[in-house]
Amino acid sequence: MTSGVWLLLAGVLLLLLVAWTVWTLTRLSRLEARVARAWTALDAQLQRRAGLAEELARQYPAAVGSDRAAYLAAFAADARAPVDGDRELAENVLGRELRELSPDLPGVPAALQNDLAGTTTRVGLARRFYNDAVRDTRALRRHRFPRLFRLHARRPLPRYFDIDDRLVEVTSRAGSGGRTGR
Repeated sequence: MTSGVWLLLAGVLLLLLVAWTVWTLTRLSRLEARVARAWTALDAQLQRRAGLAEELARQYPAAVGSDRAAYLAAFAADARAPVDGDRELAENVLGRELRELSPDLPGVPAALQNDLAGTTTRVGLARRFYNDAVRDTRALRRHRFPRLFRLHARRPLPRYFDIDDRLVEVTSRAGSGGRTGR
């Protein structure tokens, strides 16, 4: 083969490498945007759940018990802005407290109970979507060539958000016609 053919072959290989790099960078950017959107949706549902729990504790303390209402309000406030910075722990504590509530809350409007149950389900779904986006991003960044070329190496890897949302329990009760979220 002549040197012209070798140069053409090297040019084609270089062009393929550049095209692959651009495609991978675009994919990484899209995945990071997907992680950001999923986090926004998850955070909105977590904030909503904390707000509803706080509303339940403050406006209907007799329904949940005055002692438990104080704890529920404190846990909801901590979930909105964790004092120690551990959001997962604060959300787990709030979720456990909500699950321990009686299924019958006398005096509490059905709309509030249904809204809280629906939000609890949406928290579980939003967490799954977020963790799926994180998994896909981490998987692409772990491939050999993105690591070799240090694609997005300066950006931190997204973290999973692991809380005990008991989504399986919640969805099975919803499917059987029972109330969800407890």
